[in-house]
Amino acid sequence: MFIGTIFVNIIIPILILLLIGAALQRKFAFNLKAISNLITYCLMPAAVFINLYQTEIDVQILLEIIGYLVAFSLIIIVVTAVLSKLLKLDKGEAAIFKNSISLINSGNYGIPVSQLLFQANPLGISIQIIVMVFQNILTYTYGLYNLISATKSGMEILKSLLKMPVIHAMLLGGLLNWLQIPIPSFIWTPISHLSDAFLAIALILLGAQLAQIELKTIVNRTIITSSIGRLIIGPSVALLLIFLFGLDGIVAQSLFIASSFPTSRNSSTLALEYDIHPDLAAQTVLFSTVLSAITVTIVVYLSGVLFV
Repeated sequence: MFIGTIFVNIIIPILILLLIGAALQRKFAFNLKAISNLITYCLMPAAVFINLYQTEIDVQILLEIIGYLVAFSLIIIVVTAVLSKLLKLDKGEAAIFKNSISLINSGNYGIPVSQLLFQANPLGISIQIIVMVFQNILTYTYGLYNLISATKSGMEILKSLLKMPVIHAMLLGGLLNWLQIPIPSFIWTPISHLSDAFLAIALILLGAQLAQIELKTIVNRTIITSSIGRLIIGPSVALLLIFLFGLDGIVAQSLFIASSFPTSRNSSTLALEYDIHPDLAAQTVLFSTVLSAITVTIVVYLSGVLFV
């Protein structure tokens, strides 16, 4: 698959939906919190449930994926710690910087990309869902610890995780799949419709969120370095680990592509919630998302070349 074809067929549809979201937000000033709740509590769980219910993942492959994700995250965390020291960032900036590289937009960006790429192979989408769940756990443990380690207990973090509907959908979808329990059509049909709505609305919301970010001072040393870390160093580390783990095929493709997505919007949300350099966090999300149109295209192309 040529790079131009990937860009036209995968990235441009995403950019169009982002631009629609940005334009609608400028025109109507939506309540983004309400739309975010619709996605978090309804559309995303439906998409996760359907993909896990329809896909069989070998236990050995699942363990390999989890092992890879743990190794990948630990290496990235070490890299970000070293880079933040070299940049001589203050404590607050260092927390934003570390989160911007370690936390990946695996939900609003990653799953829609995977749905477009792996339409004919549900395994690719299911792997991205596993990555998303892992990233959510990382966000509300390591990411949260970076920002508010002195004010949040381990039990409070655990409670926050257990309240996430996507966790319940993942467990239920996996359980019903394992038990091979059929789902009646009158239940399956509405869940399927909700799942179909996820891709477009998630990207429109992301575009609307990006439309609210101010462009001033967006190009500075910290933001540029964090974008290089997220979009270039991240996939490089992933590629090394994929070869070390001996992964190939759809598993290798999906994990390599998953490592290339831009900074998670959750890193900006947490920074805003706890008032720790929220502008820096938001500008980093915008900058890495814009640049990812180029870098994700290249990674998708390489994944097809390296892992047939």
